[in-house]
Amino acid sequence: MSHDYTDILHTVLSGYALPHDGYHGVYHWARVWENGLRVAEHNGADEEVVRLFALFHDARRVNEHRDPDHGLRGGELARSLRGTLVHLDDTRFELLYEACRLHTDGHTTGDATLLACWDADRLDLGRVGITPRAELLCTDAARGLIPWAQARATADEKAHEVLGLWGHS
Repeated sequence: MSHDYTDILHTVLSGYALPHDGYHGVYHWARVWENGLRVAEHNGADEEVVRLFALFHDARRVNEHRDPDHGLRGGELARSLRGTLVHLDDTRFELLYEACRLHTDGHTTGDATLLACWDADRLDLGRVGITPRAELLCTDAARGLIPWAQARATADEKAHEVLGLWGHS
């Protein structure tokens, strides 16, 4: 069963505590989506999990600064939507959940899908004035994307194609 990203986005945003256009909001999620799919092309990650990660990883942040349990809360939100909006078998869902839960812990080894998710988020650090460091990324694909991703993040690129797919302007 395919995912209705517009419905997922509206559900996520209905409980999102921060500004939709903030550092961890919709424009960041859209860039994470694009970053992740570019990494997945090279490392064989599960693209559906990467897409869902983009929408859930920061979905339940409570502030723009230190929020150590936000990934866990994002994973729990995805779990609460299983069978209604999130349609993954147990193995793939566990990848999504773990990708969300662990995305700020600095891991650089593991399953290809986890690595693509974590790199997708790290590649967007330019939005907060940080240039991603190659040695802190998980994949060669992500290391090669640093200049491209940094330019997009620092310019606050809106990733209009993804936003259109989500039904968000």
